[in-house]
Amino acid sequence: MDIIRFYSEKTGKYYRLVETKTWPYLEISGIRMHRADDVDPKTDAMLKIRALGRIYGSILDCCTGLGYTAILAAKRRNVREVITIEKDENVIFIARQNPFSKPLFENSKIKLIIGDVFEEIGNFDDEYFNFIIHDPPRINIAPELYSVDFYRQLFRVLKGNGRVLHYVGRPGIRQGKRYLKGIIERLRLAGFTKIRRVDYALSLVVEK
Repeated sequence: MDIIRFYSEKTGKYYRLVETKTWPYLEISGIRMHRADDVDPKTDAMLKIRALGRIYGSILDCCTGLGYTAILAAKRRNVREVITIEKDENVIFIARQNPFSKPLFENSKIKLIIGDVFEEIGNFDDEYFNFIIHDPPRINIAPELYSVDFYRQLFRVLKGNGRVLHYVGRPGIRQGKRYLKGIIERLRLAGFTKIRRVDYALSLVVEK
């Protein structure tokens, strides 16, 4: 059941917040922003955090969405701050109506930046973050967030021995190998050397 549904003239997109048995998921113009078939959105966020292992210090959450990963990361005792960035103000509007996103606006450890992470990441010092959560929209929607230039910025702002969780989803068999191979090649070009797949989170865990 839709909790929220509207069309934005500014973006030309349709937005839906859809109820599940746990936390609702966001859909933009027919594309789900969370896993909701094999696992629910809450479990999806928990699996991503689990894949990063023991987290602490400063965390960058590249694409806020409804804030689920930022919220779970900030719950960890040894995490000092979570900086999360979202460029679509409609998404933040929906998050403000979603009771499960409430800590995004109330937890003092979370800093929300409204802006484009591709540009905003340049404002952070070298080796500022201990961990990065990179859960971008699909590559055909935001190709710049899969580019060597952006991966180099991730490498620059990540501390030595830091880790990146890069959500890659479940691409089709025909395109999947080329898609993943391209991501891994660009990550290596950016300087990352340790890259492993974590299938339960549909992600790559990348170490500096």
